[in-house]
Amino acid sequence: MSRPGPADDLSQLSLFDVPPSAGTPSAPPRSPERGVSPGRPGIPAHTPPPTRRDDASPLHFRHPQAERELQLGEHRVAYALRRARRSSIGFVVSAEGLQVNAPRWVSLQNIDTAVRSKSGWILRKLQEQRERARRVEAARIEWRDGTTLPFLGETVIIVLDPRVAGAVLNAGGQSLPGVPRLVLHVGLPQAAEPEQIRDVVQSWLQRQALRIFDERCKHFAQTLGVRMTRLSLSSAQTRWGSASADGSIRLNWRLVHFGLQVIDYVVAHELAHLREMNHSAAFWDVVRSVVPDYERMRSTLKDVPVPVLG
Repeated sequence: MSRPGPADDLSQLSLFDVPPSAGTPSAPPRSPERGVSPGRPGIPAHTPPPTRRDDASPLHFRHPQAERELQLGEHRVAYALRRARRSSIGFVVSAEGLQVNAPRWVSLQNIDTAVRSKSGWILRKLQEQRERARRVEAARIEWRDGTTLPFLGETVIIVLDPRVAGAVLNAGGQSLPGVPRLVLHVGLPQAAEPEQIRDVVQSWLQRQALRIFDERCKHFAQTLGVRMTRLSLSSAQTRWGSASADGSIRLNWRLVHFGLQVIDYVVAHELAHLREMNHSAAFWDVVRSVVPDYERMRSTLKDVPVPVLG
């Protein structure tokens, strides 16, 4: 199961799949183009730029290795140009910005024309990258006494307490309004380095993840009538989980940040693959049989940013 985020950090398009005949100006074809992400609909060759909200201002997107700059609608885009032995113009939008990969035989004027023809797609992807970067920064954890992070859908406050060994969760259930009820006492002094705090907390989170995942896997394996042979944790940047035909299940330990309903969906999803090793309608029927509102859980995985522990 793919996860949002880094997997979507790079988008591509290409034009000019066939070199133009000699003496004929290059022009983008009218046929639809497709991105590299499987399952994505085709991108029209001439997509209109996104409509700007009344309260939005023009933006400037600049690649660190930018060599050329264009005005696309009311936004300015400075892009990096790479010449290569290829038969098409390729557009790559990443966290750095727009990079255009073009054949040596295509003129700069025609490259700019191609960029303008894809302005809607380019601006949309650049804005998505900027928003993704903003969300990642907002989810970044400052490792110190009193910091907070999500655990099973609730907020946990970190308290440095040298009297304890390792990390101990206090879930007394009594708290003031607006104050997290979960307190994780970490056995470190107040002068501990951020990396020390991160390592202790991450180790604790992974232990909790393995315990919780094992319980939920056993529950759903029995319900679905499948046999799980092995459970392991994953730190993958692009997947929430995976299943092998031999019954091996791998689950991303960062799922422990989400509520139990979301964890149950991912567990059921992977175990359902032991009955249907595909994503057919029959597979989703299996998932729905144990997680009726699985679509809502999928949306949560896409929309809620995962804390940045680095």
